Amino acid sequence: METEVEKILTNSHKAGMISYVSKNPECFSELMDLSITDKQPYSWRAAWLVWSCMEKNDKRIRKYVKDIIKVLQERKDGQLRELLKILEQMEIDEESEGLLFDHCVTVWLRIDKQPSVRFNAFKILVKITHRYPELAKEVLLLTRNQYMASLSPCVNKSINKMIKEIK
Repeated sequence: METEVEKILTNSHKAGMISYVSKNPECFSELMDLSITDKQPYSWRAAWLVWSCMEKNDKRIRKYVKDIIKVLQERKDGQLRELLKILEQMEIDEESEGLLFDHCVTVWLRIDKQPSVRFNAFKILVKITHRYPELAKEVLLLTRNQYMASLSPCVNKSINKMIKEIK
């Protein structure tokens, strides 16, 4: 049987979902739990809604960061993209950041993944590189033509802008 949150996720437009979350803040933990699990079609929508409702480094999400990172390799592209967008907005501790970096490299190298997923993984790589400049050479190696060729001109342009930031 569907919970109220699950019904909202499948029967409401974005504005209605955001309104529901703001009027029912207690539902946020259910949204986070759904975001991490693989209960489709709810999970990717929950992650999308969390990203739409969150603040930068949202305190409600901090306790879930390690769990999100743990499941990244197991999630399909739509949900993975939304989880990466959430993580990109969070401050990550050093230990978890290393694991996140490794996961993002793996996602980036998978040219069969959706470009939007790869792009969000690359954004995190660049963010981490700002904190650890010694990783810049490694990240720059990831921009060889074999990894960029499958991306649209617009995504290529965005990535090239990010590359300039870390050179």
